[in-house]
Formats: sequence, structure tokens, C-alpha cells
Amino acid sequence: MLAKLKTGLNIGLDAELVEVEVDIRRGFPKVLLAGLPDTAIKESRQRIESAICNSSFSFPKNTITVNFAPAGIKKEGVSFDLAVALGILASSAQLRGDDLDKFVFLGELSLEGKLRKITGALPIIQGLTEKGFKRFVLPLENAPEAGLIKEAEVYPAVDLKQAVLFLNREIEIKPYVSGRIQDNGNYSYDVDFSEVKGHFFVKRAMEVAAAGFHNIILIGPPGSGKTMLAKRLPTIMPDMSRQEALEVTKIYSVAGMLGKKQPLILQRPFRNPHHTASATALIGGGSLPRPGEISLAHNGVLFLDELPEFRRDTLEALRQPLEEGRVVVSRVRKSLEFPSRFLFAAAMNPCPCGFWGDNSSGKTCHCSIYQIQKYRSKVSGPLLDRIDLQVEVPRLKTQHLLSETAAESSADIRERVNIARRAQTERFKKEKILFNSQMKPRQIKKYCGLSSKLKTLLNVVVEEFGLSARGYDKILKTARTIADLAGRDGITEEDISEAAQYRSLEKSLW
Repeated sequence: MLAKLKTGLNIGLDAELVEVEVDIRRGFPKVLLAGLPDTAIKESRQRIESAICNSSFSFPKNTITVNFAPAGIKKEGVSFDLAVALGILASSAQLRGDDLDKFVFLGELSLEGKLRKITGALPIIQGLTEKGFKRFVLPLENAPEAGLIKEAEVYPAVDLKQAVLFLNREIEIKPYVSGRIQDNGNYSYDVDFSEVKGHFFVKRAMEVAAAGFHNIILIGPPGSGKTMLAKRLPTIMPDMSRQEALEVTKIYSVAGMLGKKQPLILQRPFRNPHHTASATALIGGGSLPRPGEISLAHNGVLFLDELPEFRRDTLEALRQPLEEGRVVVSRVRKSLEFPSRFLFAAAMNPCPCGFWGDNSSGKTCHCSIYQIQKYRSKVSGPLLDRIDLQVEVPRLKTQHLLSETAAESSADIRERVNIARRAQTERFKKEKILFNSQMKPRQIKKYCGLSSKLKTLLNVVVEEFGLSARGYDKILKTARTIADLAGRDGITEEDISEAAQYRSLEKSLW
């Protein structure tokens, strides 16, 4: 008897329908697997046999052939266990097969027959739902994330036996109903900008960066507060839309990093990899391609501390994702695309010892010109050109350290940032972008119109700082964000002047 069931496969963040065909015939007891299964699937024979026997069913003592179609796609992972086990039971007449074609089955089996959580359930459910498949039987632990897709009917099962009884219509499993997810924007953070004394110019630059999703680099001596400031950037980031939250949640689902009590990620991610991270860890890939740090930072912040300490080839790999908002991981058999639209934040010292140009610490820089140039050259011109805001972080003066005046809180800054975000949402409602930093030349021309007087001012800035065409565009984008923060419809001379200040270090340091 031949049994056919449907299951799903992750290909990057996309989903592919897989049909599992099970045929049992007389012959020497063995299980034959066809259809490009990987090692995990080949090892499933022992898991599935134990799960069937420990669930009070009989494992056939015949030749069992299992085919995964389409045969041209490599099948990876353990999410096929449930479909294969049910196929064996249906083919051996231990399970009614008249309802099998109505469901998609996902789940890993333990030796005792329990259904274990799988990775990537959310993108599979969403992808297959868009292709017209609406009913899913999967592990109970995956129900909260699967329930985020409103069009899907999710039937959570605890174990193999419960799934069989449900399909035999001996028990009822009610479709999972996702609870209402509250997003009031009052997230809990361990840090706050109210703890940061002084640094008013730097905090203003970070507010602009958060409002328009502009890349930012902080340059200053050791102990000036660069890392402290960067770690507070998430506390002023604008609220995520539901679509943004789903995009982030899909990535974390595929990466197996979705918490049990966190079906939908509502806070913007903040990723801070160590400088020893490899290019693969940062960009993504591996023998089984998985999202890297830049994709885990999608719609959030990627912070690289001690930027020149990263390998140059690792940093250069960031150039294309910074420009395109996506990364393509190519392998012999296939190429996978992961989204990587993130706010890039970095921090570095001005020289190897860190004290070049620091006149307030009493310490003297002993680095040679060659050492300084070699240190700075690790951050290439093309990469630096993609960073909108280049901000100097000086050492705090004593009066600021001893000041008892309360600094502005993250909540107050975030309120202004959200107002600017709403202005951008309204502006780009017919576009395929979300923030000012993502504008292309056509959109810059449309939304960043300048008077002849402002064009003259901008030309002076470009000539003075020796900016590239990309640098010219970035000043316009930054000025547009500054105008949004001030609630202005058009860009003013004040906006251009402030935006130019954030590019002034490019000429003096490089």
C-alpha cells in the first residue's frame, strides 16, 4: 500500500513543499531512503522505529521505501520525522489515510514518540500558506510561532500517538489560537541615556542615526564612552511594524534562536560580535547555510566595537550588504538569500594606542605616522564612505563627570524618533523603503528638493570635504532626517549644516 503525505523544507527564508511517499513490500526488513536525504534524515530510521514501537504501534518487518519529492532538492534536517512515521503507519494500515492529503506534517520525533520543536517553522508555515496550504500538524512548542500566520490552521500535537488518534478521528485537536500580542513600546532595558553625562553632540548624532537608520561610527580615545553610548542605541530605536517584526522572527526561527516565551520578536535586534568573528559568522553560510550576524541584526543594530581589529576581508564583506540590504550565500548546489537591512554602528580609536589628538588625558601618543596610517587603513575608504555619520567622541571634562544635572532619558529621545519615523512612514507609503537612509537617487530627487541657495551651500561642503557622489547623497538623506526630527516639511540651511558636521572627520582622519 502506498501512502503520500505533505511536509515542508526551509530554503533560506523560503519554503518548499516536499511530498513523502512511503511504500511497504515483502522483503528483507530494511528502510530505503531516496530523494537526496542528508545524514540527519538517514539516521531517522532508528528514531522513527523506536517512536512507533514506543507509541504502541507495530513497525513493519518488510522492505520500506521512502521517497522525498522533488528528488532534485537536497532534503536537510529532522522536520520530516512525523511525516515519515505517519506514512509508515498509513502504508501498514495502522492509520486511516483518507485525511492525509488535507494536512502538512512537521516535527522531529524522540525515541519515546514525543514531538520535538523544529527550527524554521514560521517561514515554512508562511511560505506554504502563500502557496495555498492551510492546515498544519506540528509540535506543540512550535504552535505559538506558527499561530502568527493568521491564514493557517495549526493543530499542535504532543506526540505521535496523539497525531494518529486525531487523524483516525478518535480525538479532537482544536486549532491553535494565538493570543493577542501587546506592543506598547515600553520595553525593558538595562541601560538608559539618562545615565550618560555630557556628550550632547554625540547623543544628538545617535538620535539622528536612530530616526533615519543612518550608519554611524564613533571615534575617540579609550574610556571616552564610545561603547557605552553604542549599547544604548537600541533604547531609542523606533518601534517595529508587524511586518518588520515578522521578518526578524523568521530569521531567528531559521537560526533556532526563538525563545519559548517569545513567539514574535518586537524589540529591534542588537548584535555585537567579537572582533575575532570570521567572515562566515558575520555574513552567514556554512555547509548548511544559516543566517550570519548581519541577518540576525536585520531591522536592528549591528555594532562592531574596535572596528580596525576585525580582519580586513571580514569588513570588506560588509560593503555589498550595506548597499543592498541583503546577502547572497552561494554554494555549489544552490544560492540562498538572507535579508540584512541593519543600522551599522562602529567604534574605534584614532590610533593604535588610542591617544592621538587627546589633549585632556595627560597621555601622549607615541604612535608613528606609519603605525597610525596602517591602523586606519584597516577601515577602507569604500567602507567608510558607506557610513553616514562619523562622530568624534572626546574624553569627558571633569565638570560633566561631577555634574548632578539629570540627562535626557531614552524614552524622551525615543518619542522624537518615533515622530520622525511616522513622517517617513507617511512619505514612503507608496515606496518599497522604510527609512530615509534607504532612499535611491530617484527618491532623493523627489523628497530632498533644494533651493539654489541650499545647492550652493551643499556644493561648498562637498568641495571642502572632498566627498564622493555617495557622500553627497548621504548628506541629503541625513538632512532629510534632521528636518523630520524638527517637524519640517522641507530641508533648510540648518539641516544641511548639521548633516555636514557629521562628515567632517572623513577629511581630517583619512
